[in-house]
Amino acid sequence: MNRERLKYKKRIVVKIGSSSLTHAQTGELNLIKLEKLVRELCDFRNRGIEVVLVSSGAIAVGARALGLTKRPGEISLKQACASVGQARLMGMYQNLFAEYNHVASQILMTKNTMQNPINRENARNTFEKLLELGVIPVVNENDTISTYEMQKLQQFGDNDTLSAIVTAMIRADLLILLSDIDGLFTDDPRTNPDARFIDTVEKLTPEMLLLGKGAGSSVGTGGMATKLSCAGIATAAGADMIIANGRDVGILHELLEGAGKGTLFLANPEESFRLEDFLE
Repeated sequence: MNRERLKYKKRIVVKIGSSSLTHAQTGELNLIKLEKLVRELCDFRNRGIEVVLVSSGAIAVGARALGLTKRPGEISLKQACASVGQARLMGMYQNLFAEYNHVASQILMTKNTMQNPINRENARNTFEKLLELGVIPVVNENDTISTYEMQKLQQFGDNDTLSAIVTAMIRADLLILLSDIDGLFTDDPRTNPDARFIDTVEKLTPEMLLLGKGAGSSVGTGGMATKLSCAGIATAAGADMIIANGRDVGILHELLEGAGKGTLFLANPEESFRLEDFLE
């Protein structure tokens, strides 16, 4: 019954991480998956669903373009990779969306600008106008000037957190986090074969938050603890949230058809919810 509600969503935020966009063997972009992701999102728009894409991958793309064989460690080098990679990645998105007769826009955000009430309202107004015009915004943290993600501080932290902030800011009714795991388990299934899958979380509890101990992949920065924190933001703001495996991005339309895939976190809107509290 809970899955049926997904068929009626009108405004969706989809987040995809670096590990879901690149080939594990080479670190190069998975172009087949990228094209399929764009096709899925365009079909959402064709169905009248407003959609925002939060996409990682700029540093990974830039690193490959600059001939680096592994993810850089130095902050300034990461920022240089982001500068090169963001332009390349956005160019690919623009071309792919155009193939399906849709328009994509780029929105780069930082925590500093979001903390300012005027800037935050301006960002919200921009999203609203773009969605009204039928545009598909592609969002990323502005890594060329922001070091929050790279230092893994408790700020945006990674694009998981950014996607939850965007979900709350634009009052989306669903956030989908495409990850490299099927959803939430009672333990890390990669190390514990007895770990049990959790289909639905009706309410986040302190015990539930303790399940998020797994680390992220070597390509991305986000782990399950961060994703559970995102669920706290999104559900308190009134949105459902799903953690699902991005191995096959075709899972997106399956989820909106009510398929029992991924872990569904049910919305628990709080009257006292203030987005500012998560930006301090």
